[in-house]
Amino acid sequence: MLKITNLTKRFGDATAVDNANIHVARPAMIGIIGASGAGKSTLLRMLNRLGDASGGSITFEGREITTLKGRDKRAWQRDCAMIFQQFNLVPRMDVVSNVLHGTLNQRSTLATMFNLYPTTDVHRAIDILDRLGLAAHAAKRAEALSGGQQQRVAIARALMQDPAMILADEPIASLDPMNAQVVMDALRRIHEEDGRTVVANLHTLDTARRYCDRVIGMRMGRIVFDGTPEQLTTGVARDIYGADATFSEAATSTSIETLEHAI
Repeated sequence: MLKITNLTKRFGDATAVDNANIHVARPAMIGIIGASGAGKSTLLRMLNRLGDASGGSITFEGREITTLKGRDKRAWQRDCAMIFQQFNLVPRMDVVSNVLHGTLNQRSTLATMFNLYPTTDVHRAIDILDRLGLAAHAAKRAEALSGGQQQRVAIARALMQDPAMILADEPIASLDPMNAQVVMDALRRIHEEDGRTVVANLHTLDTARRYCDRVIGMRMGRIVFDGTPEQLTTGVARDIYGADATFSEAATSTSIETLEHAI
């Protein structure tokens, strides 16, 4: 399904992603964890083709992604939707119009200029909002919603693209715990009910363990762990986050969440 081979991204002399290799054979919910600067966001941006790779390849269902250009590249970005930490909504635009923006790269320039949407698309957008518990807010401005609600609008916009894969770059980093749970529950349901692959950069280990089928750990641009949540031991957490060796022996018996706070 998805195969990433020796994927590398360099910025001058600095290597942000170093020979990453990931093989996803079937739809899954995958969490990518690691300290700030580990290369998580750069990896997702290359997957979505928001940034070009310096080396290596990405293939999806046999299609080479890293060399796509023009219309083919835009088609891939429709198939591989991206959700951002800061939502990237149009604040003064109503919620349903923000969702309909998920169809922009499928519409003519004239239709885009005058915000002309087929009735079927409007109904579908409202159905998606209803699925995410937001139909009652469809006519409100996006800026009137809470952060968690805005992130669900961003998810609805991604679903409007009908993507095969959804990438979420720190989708809950700016949310309170309650809203974070609602957003992660929504992403998990999308994976389970739609059979879509969801790849999310996450900033907490406990979130990765709770929601993901597979966890990938990155450190200094390299993948240092790729396994199940159950395999995320304290030692593995040290490898990922770079905790120094001064932890006492008692630290080996603490929970991963405790270790994370210590880091």
